[in-house]
Amino acid sequence: MHASVHWDDARIFLAVARCGTLSRAADELRMGIATLSRRLDRLEAALGVPLFSRHQTGYRLTDDGEALLERAEALEYAGLAFGEAAQMQGNVAGLVRLATAENLANPLIVPALRGLFLQHPELRVEVISGLQTVNLHRRDADLAVRMVRPETGNLTIKRLGTLGFGLYGSADYLAVRRPGEDNAAYEHDAFIGWAETHHHLPAAKWVLRTLRGRPCRLETNTLSAQLSAAVAGMGLAVLPHFLAQQAGLHCLLAELGVEQPIWLVMHADLAHSRRVRVVADHLIQLFADRAEILKGVALAV
Repeated sequence: MHASVHWDDARIFLAVARCGTLSRAADELRMGIATLSRRLDRLEAALGVPLFSRHQTGYRLTDDGEALLERAEALEYAGLAFGEAAQMQGNVAGLVRLATAENLANPLIVPALRGLFLQHPELRVEVISGLQTVNLHRRDADLAVRMVRPETGNLTIKRLGTLGFGLYGSADYLAVRRPGEDNAAYEHDAFIGWAETHHHLPAAKWVLRTLRGRPCRLETNTLSAQLSAAVAGMGLAVLPHFLAQQAGLHCLLAELGVEQPIWLVMHADLAHSRRVRVVADHLIQLFADRAEILKGVALAV
């Protein structure tokens, strides 16, 4: 018969699973390594299964550990919900981690947070921006605004709108460009595109098809760099309508067939968390108010 499980040890298990080493987990929990190691041993003894395999580079989950990960996360979420339920009625406080693309975070989401903070002064938000995909199951973030719909997982998903793209250039560039023949309209143009690591993106695929083997003059791994290059007159770029129009660029082609849906994603267990729900509702309203701008109302020159 196994010893009884101390349920608070589940957070030890989660911290080691997420950090990969005892030292990083101990730092995160503000706990001594010896204490953390002893409690992890106690949990494994109580459960009767090894949760991790020990390696020189760190701790890796065993099959048994992987199987228990989702249940441990459920305990964590339940604890969070329990704590929030104890707060005063109407009080929304604490940290919400929001992951999103940089091109949505900087010009749209971050400026709109001011109104949310005025309404809920004890709320805090951490914005994680970039193209990397965060793992909501491992608590990398509480909710995410994504361009790709997740296919699996215990997630709550809502479509926020559509991000429209067009082909843009600066006035200086367009003043000196040489249009190509009808069957090769962009044969003389310089293009600004995505680095090879991002060739899977719809906008990158459109540029590759259009160039038909010709290289881009400039390739980057961020949309902000492409926008800066287009503003500087270095060539044509496939850009979101709302960003390009804000920057004063001119549209050559408004419909490229590369528009992307925008999804709000959160772990289903957090859908009833008041702090997360407040941020989610704020985002839903924000994208509803900006729907036409995001989709784009661009006119070709």
